[in-house]
Amino acid sequence: MSTAPDHPDAQEYEALLQFMYMAPVGLVQLDADGAIQMLNPVSAQLLMPLSRDGELINLFDALAPVAPDLRQQCASYAAPQGPICDAIRLYVHADDKSGGPQVMSLSMLKLDADRLMAVLTDVTEQDRRERQLRKTDAWLNAIMTNISDYALVSLDRQGRVESWNESIQRVTGYQAEAIKGQPYARFYPDGATTEAQQLDRLREADENGWTLDEGLRQRADGSEFWGSAMISPLPARADDTAPSPVPRTDDDPAYCMIIRDISDRRDLSENLRKAAYSDHLTGLSNRRAFFEAADLELTRRLKAVRPVALLVIDADHFKAINDRHGHPAGDAVLAHLAQTMRSVCRQVDVLARIGGEEFAVILPSVALDDARVIAERLRAEVVRTPALYEQQTIAYSISIGVAVMDDTLTGFDGLIKRADEALYAAKRRGRNQVAIWQNPAPEQA
Repeated sequence: MSTAPDHPDAQEYEALLQFMYMAPVGLVQLDADGAIQMLNPVSAQLLMPLSRDGELINLFDALAPVAPDLRQQCASYAAPQGPICDAIRLYVHADDKSGGPQVMSLSMLKLDADRLMAVLTDVTEQDRRERQLRKTDAWLNAIMTNISDYALVSLDRQGRVESWNESIQRVTGYQAEAIKGQPYARFYPDGATTEAQQLDRLREADENGWTLDEGLRQRADGSEFWGSAMISPLPARADDTAPSPVPRTDDDPAYCMIIRDISDRRDLSENLRKAAYSDHLTGLSNRRAFFEAADLELTRRLKAVRPVALLVIDADHFKAINDRHGHPAGDAVLAHLAQTMRSVCRQVDVLARIGGEEFAVILPSVALDDARVIAERLRAEVVRTPALYEQQTIAYSISIGVAVMDDTLTGFDGLIKRADEALYAAKRRGRNQVAIWQNPAPEQA
């Protein structure tokens, strides 16, 4: 029986529809299986970049690339109604104009046994502001905590050690004379930084007044500690008889570097970082960390052109693995793949899980030929060392798409699309192989 137009229920329903369509946030009503029953224009605008075919039919399918666990999370929510998740952040591929990721906030509500409601908000600018605030907080913490125990080093314009304070040996184990003229990378473990990144930090210090990073540092005896390194530019030398500062030579001190051993705070720092930036299953970077790293790498490349390569990796026939061995075994395969990636790649590379069985690696300062070698080494290592779950060996393979940044791309999303195209080409050719993106079509490695 239909409701008369002047019936109170009909009026209430019309008011609800009007509210949904005029709401400044994205609202989606869906059934328990994810099928979209109703959505407003804001949600359609936010979700459309995730649609491969231009259609929005099932919300779980649409969000699968950025929230692969959402379907299971909703299905496992036992309460008859209530909040399933609140303001989780989804990092969507950027467009070539913006250069950075679009960030959406997603909240899911269970209305009853058959209906769900999703609330979507664009929080891209808010996310960027929060990132800047975190940097400021880190800077304040660096200058206010344990300031009595630090190594002070002056660097020349190329980042080479010029002078130091007496505590350099206590903090790093180096005799002062042994590090004079050495690049400051001497305090980092092998593979933890590149020459280009060392210069990047100096440029960032020039632009922002300081730059700070935390991570593993290396002492003279090879042992490692969790350290903080802050670099600030020194003011130009003053000459009372000169009308302006005297220009520095390459060998003059140009930067001040403060190194502190913060191993006592490592667990807290790492736990906070992992909660926000790590994939819970594999321990690799999550989408948020991946896009922030991509944004930073792109910004650095715009200031100093150098190669940047991207690998996009997909576990072959992963659904069949889950169907045959069960989802816990599938999780073990993904964890094994993550560990294999760590064994093949450098510390400086950005390793991330960006989807259900999809992974990515950003390779700073790596050109196409070397990226091809790394991808092939990774593919071969996966085949050579199968995963193990409950004493059962699970053999699997991966397909890899490879692309490199060039001047025809203005945003990192273009690089991702190229690597994706190469990945699909590898799968079309039979999987368990590496494909390289080349215009007009990917070539097989």
